[in-house]
Amino acid sequence: MVLKITPYLELDTEANHLIDHVNGKNISLTFSESAVLSRLLTSSNSVCSKDELLSAGWPDRVVATTSLTQCISTLRKKLDPYREVQLKTVARRGYQLHVSTQSHVKMLAVNDAESMRAAIVNVSLMVKVSGIVFAVFLLLLAWYFSDYHKVSQNLSRWSSDKQVELKIGGVTGEAQLLYKDNAPHLHPSMWEKHLDSDGDYLTSYGGFNAFVATDGTNYSMAICPGDDKQCSGNGLINITSVDSEPAGLNMKDFAELSKKMEQRIRYNRIMLPESEEGVGALIEHHYHADVYFPVKGELLIRSDISMSLIYDSDTTGEFHSSTCITDEDCLTTPIKYKIRGKFKQYSETIDDLRVDAFQVSVQQKDLIKPERLNASAVPFYRDLRKRDIKDEELYFFRIYQDDKTAVWITPLFGQVTAWYKYDKVDI
Repeated sequence: MVLKITPYLELDTEANHLIDHVNGKNISLTFSESAVLSRLLTSSNSVCSKDELLSAGWPDRVVATTSLTQCISTLRKKLDPYREVQLKTVARRGYQLHVSTQSHVKMLAVNDAESMRAAIVNVSLMVKVSGIVFAVFLLLLAWYFSDYHKVSQNLSRWSSDKQVELKIGGVTGEAQLLYKDNAPHLHPSMWEKHLDSDGDYLTSYGGFNAFVATDGTNYSMAICPGDDKQCSGNGLINITSVDSEPAGLNMKDFAELSKKMEQRIRYNRIMLPESEEGVGALIEHHYHADVYFPVKGELLIRSDISMSLIYDSDTTGEFHSSTCITDEDCLTTPIKYKIRGKFKQYSETIDDLRVDAFQVSVQQKDLIKPERLNASAVPFYRDLRKRDIKDEELYFFRIYQDDKTAVWITPLFGQVTAWYKYDKVDI
């Protein structure tokens, strides 16, 4: 007969040995040791008298009590590795076998459904509650330090619950407003004040679609001329103010100047021929934007931004970004800043606005110092220099996407919102 002592330790009364299922071994017992231990396990009383144990261990024999004392001593030595099992002496009464419920901790080593049930049922309520609390704590800790929580924290700092009415280039229209950390001063004038109000640049388009954003310091506007629901990608206007004093930018003059700058200086233009249909093993999702930074009395600064996503799964892949900065007269030779890394994509919302959030783990950064640096470009170079030293993880938010364009919030000179041209290229 096999008697269970703990979920992992049993007594075989016929073979006279202990079966250790954890370590996969048997411990030999004498007939008397096996019989005494069996009587302790099966007795209806919690304490067995010396006479009971003598009768069990030495049937039909008369032996001295020292034989029982020696038997108990050797049994204790053989049970010593199993701290949950204690053979106790009860003064003037006899002996008691005490098995702690902690023995159920080792039940995972035993393929025994009954033992597993006993381990769960027999532990105290306090142990169960403590285990549940500890498990919840570990889950919360893992979530707090997870990439998803970092993305959520960054997104939670943004709001998109407001619209503003803008007058741009002689045309009035509604713009979706995004603002960070409850930024103050959300009046349309914060974006309009840098533009010459007399311009009528956009009247021929009949309207525009727009996003405006602020991180509390910079005020960005991303404009797509036209009254179609989807952006055509023609004539995109991206202007970010980095100074509180009105710049007085005339939209007609700006339109001509920006065309010349983009035709003359295009450091980030990517000209990759498309492969034959179905041949390309990888697809590059390419985005490009020109962002202008007007400052009163300073040369107009342009940031030529190119970003590429190359997916290796539905939500992960390679990220490449290249930014080139120069001024309208080429007094500043190009400041070039390149980033390469791995991205994880998350689908989230800012209020009711659907957003694709990209967490980029930076693997490589390259900042090329220009040979000449105009005074108007110094703050931009300093910002990129600081990022080159510090940034290890970046967050990009795509707040709009159609077949030809997309609107991104990028971590550049604070937070810059711009409307990008979009295309896919087989590589």
